[in-house]
Amino acid sequence: MTESKRTNGEGLPASSRSSHPLRGDYSHIRPDYTIDQDFLSYTDAEHDRWRRLYGRQIALMPRYAAPEFVESIMSLDVASGIPDFERINALLRDKTGFQIVAVPGLVPDDVFFDHLANRRFPVSRWIREESELDYLVEPDIFHDFFGHVPLLALPVFADYMVEYGKAGPGAAAANAVPLLSRLYWYTIEFGLIHSQGGLRAYGAGLLSSAGEIGYAVDSTEPNRIAFDLERVLATDYRIDDYQETYFVIDSFEQLFRETRKPFAPLYARLVGRRPHPPSATLPGDVVIQRGDHDCGLQRVGRVAAD
Repeated sequence: MTESKRTNGEGLPASSRSSHPLRGDYSHIRPDYTIDQDFLSYTDAEHDRWRRLYGRQIALMPRYAAPEFVESIMSLDVASGIPDFERINALLRDKTGFQIVAVPGLVPDDVFFDHLANRRFPVSRWIREESELDYLVEPDIFHDFFGHVPLLALPVFADYMVEYGKAGPGAAAANAVPLLSRLYWYTIEFGLIHSQGGLRAYGAGLLSSAGEIGYAVDSTEPNRIAFDLERVLATDYRIDDYQETYFVIDSFEQLFRETRKPFAPLYARLVGRRPHPPSATLPGDVVIQRGDHDCGLQRVGRVAAD
């Protein structure tokens, strides 16, 4: 997530909102922070861990995930173990031209933007430990791949990711990267979409989460508000608990169309302003469901890739 891809002043990325140390070996990175996946080095235990994580999540997908995601994850055929990026890239190349590249972990904003703008998506090569199946501080290969990669095979969503990456330098020049990161958070990580079967998840933070995906779709606790670009850019978010608000799109075409609008006038209005609280509903919102917020924020420790 781009809010967590800033450098720590020593050339390595660091989360701006977390005191946890980074994991991953950055000693052999290339200038673009990529490394070799080294697929053959994964152990039997790591492949087994992937299979169990995959089995847990795939069982939830027909009920909670966007149909486009379900179709794509099945077509990638990754149930048997950690995916070989070379094989996946051959499939993605034919569909949208996207490629996935191995990285040791979080990368700086400018690097991340450049990868997306050039149809590359960074995927952490390491997988969580056995003790982290339900709690994880940083995104691992399961979150990055299971949550993000399937929709890269969908042309309109792949194009949206490219446009997001292209918007990065302009946001940096306007001191507005925190605003742009809210768009990433509320769409690419925690977005909901209307489907024929009702609300469904398309955000990777939901798709890779055993707990939050059901909460986001079914619970009466959070707000669900129709997507509005300026509203999203102006709204803070939670990183320590389930979201208090989810923004809902009508289609991926709407998302792509809305986010091709000029960002500069929005930045001019919003930079320096206090963001709306994550729980807020505002006059002018198209509220699909006003949350009752009875959870009392009891899930402290929930992270983006649980």
